[in-house]
Amino acid sequence: MDGMRIALQAVVIVSSLFLVLLILMHKGKGGGLSDMFGGGVSSSLGGSSIAERNLNRLTIIASIIWLAAIVGLGLVARFQ
Repeated sequence: MDGMRIALQAVVIVSSLFLVLLILMHKGKGGGLSDMFGGGVSSSLGGSSIAERNLNRLTIIASIIWLAAIVGLGLVARFQ
């Protein structure tokens, strides 16, 4: 059980950092935190709607992995 707990904690840490990176990469919709980090400047790299859709999909997949790891940690803690 300790190996499972350590593995799930590692997954939570990695997926959390990846989620932060993905969320900061999203195009800003208005004045907010994304503008503070340079989201207000339009760039030619993220202007495609296909890139935005892929970024949305990656963000959803990473959040599902994060949620599953959190639930797994809760189950491990409950039945330990």
